[in-house]
Amino acid sequence: MNKKLSLLFFASLLAFTLKAQVPIGGTDSASMDFSVPKEYEIGGITVTGANHLDQKVLTLLSGLSVGDKVLVPGDKFSSAIENLWKQGLFEDVKITANKIQGSTIFINIDVLERPRMSKFSLKGMTKGEADDVREKIKLIKGKVVTDGLVASTTVKVNEFFVTKGYMDVKTEIKQEKDPKLDNSVILMISVTKRNKIKIRDINIAGNNSIKTWKLRRTFKETKRKRWWNPFNSGKFDEDNYTKDKKTFLAKYNEKGFRDAKIVKDTMYRVEGNRVTIDITVDEGHRYYFRNVSWVGNSKYSTKELNNVFGIKKGDTYDQSQLDSKLFMNPNGNDISSLYMDDGYLFFNVSPVEVMVSGDSIDLEMRIYEGKQATVNKVTVVGNTKTNDRVVLREIRTKPGQLFRRSDIIRTQRELAQLGYFDPEKMNVVPTPNPANGTVDIEYTVEEKPSDQIELSGGYGGGRVVGTLGISFNNFSAKNFFKKDAWRPLPSGDGQRLSVRAQSNGLFFQSYNMSFTEPWLGGKKPNSLSATVYYSVQSNGQSRKISSNGESIANPLRQSLDIFGLSLGLGKRLKWPDDYFTLYQEMNYQYYTLNNFNSIFTFSKGYSNNIYYKVSVQRNSVDKPIFETRGSQLSLTGQFTPPYSYFNNKDYTNPAMTDQERYKFVEYQKYKFTAKFFTPITNKRGPEGKEARNLILKTSAGFGFLTSYNYKVGQSPFERFYLGGSGLTGYALDGREIIALRGYDDQSVYNDPKSPFRNTGSAFITKYSMELRFPVTLNPQATIYVLGFAEAGNAWSDPKDFNPFNVKRSTGVGVRVFLPMFGLLGFDYGWRLDDLPNNLGMQKGQFHFTIGAAIGEL
Repeated sequence: MNKKLSLLFFASLLAFTLKAQVPIGGTDSASMDFSVPKEYEIGGITVTGANHLDQKVLTLLSGLSVGDKVLVPGDKFSSAIENLWKQGLFEDVKITANKIQGSTIFINIDVLERPRMSKFSLKGMTKGEADDVREKIKLIKGKVVTDGLVASTTVKVNEFFVTKGYMDVKTEIKQEKDPKLDNSVILMISVTKRNKIKIRDINIAGNNSIKTWKLRRTFKETKRKRWWNPFNSGKFDEDNYTKDKKTFLAKYNEKGFRDAKIVKDTMYRVEGNRVTIDITVDEGHRYYFRNVSWVGNSKYSTKELNNVFGIKKGDTYDQSQLDSKLFMNPNGNDISSLYMDDGYLFFNVSPVEVMVSGDSIDLEMRIYEGKQATVNKVTVVGNTKTNDRVVLREIRTKPGQLFRRSDIIRTQRELAQLGYFDPEKMNVVPTPNPANGTVDIEYTVEEKPSDQIELSGGYGGGRVVGTLGISFNNFSAKNFFKKDAWRPLPSGDGQRLSVRAQSNGLFFQSYNMSFTEPWLGGKKPNSLSATVYYSVQSNGQSRKISSNGESIANPLRQSLDIFGLSLGLGKRLKWPDDYFTLYQEMNYQYYTLNNFNSIFTFSKGYSNNIYYKVSVQRNSVDKPIFETRGSQLSLTGQFTPPYSYFNNKDYTNPAMTDQERYKFVEYQKYKFTAKFFTPITNKRGPEGKEARNLILKTSAGFGFLTSYNYKVGQSPFERFYLGGSGLTGYALDGREIIALRGYDDQSVYNDPKSPFRNTGSAFITKYSMELRFPVTLNPQATIYVLGFAEAGNAWSDPKDFNPFNVKRSTGVGVRVFLPMFGLLGFDYGWRLDDLPNNLGMQKGQFHFTIGAAIGEL
C-alpha cells in the first residue's frame, strides 16, 4: 500500500520536479508548460545514491535508456520507479530532470539504499537449537534487510520452535546499526520460548480391529504424560509426531489393512500447556495373500523359491513381511539374498498385483536374473593407521570369485570384530559393470581409538587392590626399532601387546605381560600368544633383615610367590562352519610358599602346575561391544599329566605330606558356556546410524574340576569361587571368580566339610538373562542400560551337585565403554535367597567394576 501511494505521489509531482530542475535562464524554459505532456528524447541518465550497486545495472533495471522517446509527465517514469521498487533494494526512489535542451531531456535516478545485514545474533535458545535455527533461516552476510526478510525470518524461527512443542513461542527481531560498516545493521533475534506443551491424552476413533492401547504403543516418541512414568515427559514434537503417524499406519499394514489411513487428526489445548490429540482412522478392509506365481526364474524352481518366500495362501497381507521376504533380510533368508549369494548381483524382482478380488490379492513375482557377477577389484579406504594387508586379510570378497552378498556381510562383521574401526562409519560401495559382468568393491572404514588403559579397583584379602594396565591392540613388532614408526608407538599390524600391574602396597603385587600375533606367518589366521607373569602375596614383612651386619632371611615373613608362563596357538576352523576356532595352550606355574597357611593345606614348600588347555569356540556375534545378534559357544578342557599313574607314590599312605602330594598338581577341568543375543525389537536407524533396539542376552555355564585318581583327591588349585561382582582381587592360584550379583564376593558355596570357610568349589553352574537397551552407540562412549535376572550355585562334592538348586538374584545396571578405559559397570543386585553360612548378608547391594566385564564362566 505504501509503495503504491509513493508511486502516485512521485508521478503527480513529476512535472513540478522536472520544472524545478531545469536550469534558470535556459533558452527554452520560458516556453515550457509542464502541465501539458510533451515528448522528449532522453539525452543522458545519471544515478545517485547507489554506493554499493552497479549504476549501469540499475539503469538497465529501470527500463529507461538513452535515445528513448518519453512523455513528460508520462507512464514510462512511473514504470521505471516500479521496476526499481521490485528489486527490494531501496527505501526511496526518485527520478528528476537535470536539464532540458530543446526536445532533449537529461534525467537523474536518485535512490536511497536499504541497509545490509552484517551479522545476526540469537538469544533465548540452546546452542544446539541455535545451530538448527541458523540452518533453517539461512541468513547471509550482506543480505539486504527488507520488511519481507524480517517477517519471513520471524515466521521460520517460530515454525522451528512450534515443531519442537513450543506452541506459545514469540520471536522479536531488532535492527541495530553496525558502527564498523557503512549502511549495515545487526539483526538481534530474540526468542521467548515459554513452556513446552505436553500431551494429556491421545484419543483414537474408528479403530475396530486393533485395540486403542496397542495403537498408542506405536507412538514411540509421542506419549501421554503419566505421573507413574518418570521417564516419559509427554512433550510434543511435530517431527516425531509425523514419524509416529507412519508407525501407526504401519501397524495396520502389518495386520492386512493396507488401505488404512488417518482421515483426521486434531490437537487442541485443554488447559495451560496441556493438549489432547484426537485421531480418526479409516481402517478399510483386511486383505490376504492368495495366489503367488513366479515369472522369469530359471536358476531356481518355483518350489525352491516358494520355500524361501515362506508366505502361504491365506496369510494376512503384510507389506513389511513381503519386503523382508524379497529384499535384504538381515538374516539373509530372502529371495534377493538367495540369488546374490550365488553371484547374481544384477538380479531384480518386482512383485506385481495381478488381481485384487474382494479381500484377496494375487501376486506375480517378475524376476530378472541377469548374469553372474565376478569380483574384479577390492579396495579399502580410510585406514589411516592400520596397514592394508591387515584389513584385506579379513575381507571375504576376493578378486576372481563370484559375488556373494553373504561375503560382504561377513566381511563387515570381521572388520568390526577387529575393534580398530567405527562400525557406524563402515560402508561398502559396489560398482557393477554389466557390460563385462564384473563388480569392483570398495570398503570404507574410519579408524577409532583402539588402545586401552585399564584402571581397575577390586577387593580381596580384606584390602583394596588397584590395577593399572595398558593394551596396545594394533601394535607392530616389526617396526619396533624404526624411529619414524613411534607415533607414539609402532602400530598398524594388528598385534596386541599388554602390560599390567596390580598392587595394594606391601601385601600384594602382580605383574603380567602378554603378546599376541593374530596371523602367524601372515598367510593364515593362526594366532600365537605368549604370556609371562609373576605375583607375590605376603604379610608385609621385608624379605631380608640385617643381623650383626649381615643380610639374612626374615623369619617373620610369610609369603606366596607365583611365577608363570604360557604359550598358545589358535586356529580358525572351516568345519562345522568358519565361525569355529580351536585354541591350544601350554601353561606352567610355579608356587613357592614361605610360612604361608591362609589358602593351602601346607604352608612351606613349592608346587608345580603344568597343564595343557584346549578350547573349541564358535563366535557369530555381530560386534564386540554391544552385541545385537549371534551367539558365543565355548567348550574348554584343561589337563595336567596324570602323575599318580606313573610316579609310584602311595597316596593312601597317611605319612605322605600335602607338600609331597601336591608337588606336581594333577587334575582335569571342563567348562561349557553358551551366550545368545536376540533382538526383541527390529527398528531401523536413521541414515548412516545404527538403530537402537532392545536386546535379550541369555547365557548358561557349567564347570567341573575332578581328579584322575580318587586317592589323590581334589586339586587345591583351579577352583571356582561364586558371588559378587566377579572382580578378581587376588587371583593367586588359578582360581576362577564368577559373578553372581546381589551376593557378597565369593560367598556362594556348598561345602559340608568347611561350611564357614570358602576354599573354592569343584562344581559350578550359572544362568543369566539380561535385557539391554543402548542409550548411545557412539564408539567414543557407548552406553547401555540393562535389567538382569541370574542364578547359580557351587559345590565341593559331586554328590551334592544339582543344577536346579541355585541361588537367585535380580537387578538393574548400566555399562559405559570408553576406548581408553574399556568397560565400566554399575549394578544394583537384589538377592532372592538366603545363604546358610551368611544369614546376615544384606538383601541388596551395589557392584562396581572398572575396566573389566562381569565375571562369567
